[in-house]
Formats: sequence, structure tokens, C-alpha cells
Amino acid sequence: MNDGADKEKRITQLRKGILELAVMGTLYHEQHYGYSLARVLSGDGEISLKEGTIYPILTRLAREGLVQSQWVESGQGPPRKYYSLTGNGRRLFEELMPDFDQLVSLVKQSTNRKRNRSADGVGERISIRKEEGL
Repeated sequence: MNDGADKEKRITQLRKGILELAVMGTLYHEQHYGYSLARVLSGDGEISLKEGTIYPILTRLAREGLVQSQWVESGQGPPRKYYSLTGNGRRLFEELMPDFDQLVSLVKQSTNRKRNRSADGVGERISIRKEEGL
């Protein structure tokens, strides 16, 4: 299998779950329309997000009853569709965050453990041979 394609596939899967939670977290605090949500999540440009990434997530969350939307007139053009979390969406976000924090902590611990072990020699691979007659 192509390592580059495999890596991209894994990154895509990882991003899907995390972005869904990030969308919910952003909407937990205030309502947004698609473009503003993409801008907020992109932050200082550390990650590139487009509305085409955000809208399928919003559609899925709406279908599951976790997000609701409403059209709001805009003083700067056509009306915008604003999204916010429903009560069920807020509850689910609150339930998922401790699990997410735990997973992040697990990844950080495993990374730190590897660095620490290689630095002090603990955890290095050793070779053991079985002697005949024992």
C-alpha cells in the first residue's frame, strides 16, 4: 500500500472526529454561520478549513438533532444560516469532552514516555537467547 495515501487516509479519519467535536465546542459558546465557523476554527491559519469541510459536519449534526439552524438577515448581503447547538448537542458535548481530554492525555503520556525512556536507556530493546539444555 502507498504509505503517503495511507497516511492521508489516517489523517482524514482523525480530523473527522476531532473537527466534529471542535464544531460542537465552538457552537457551544455562540452561534455561527458556516464561513464564520470555518474562520474561528482556522484560528491564525494553523489549520486550513473551508466551508466545504464544515457544512457536511453541520448537516450530519443537524440530522442527528444536535445542531439547529435559522436564517438571519444580514446587513452585508443575503441572509445567513446561523447554527447553534440544541440542548441534546450541549449535553453530548459536555459528555464527550472528558473522554476527549483523556485521549489527548493518553497520547501525550505515551509520547513523553517514549522520549524519557530513550533518554535514560530504560525501555531499550534487549536480546535474550535461550541456552540449550535449560
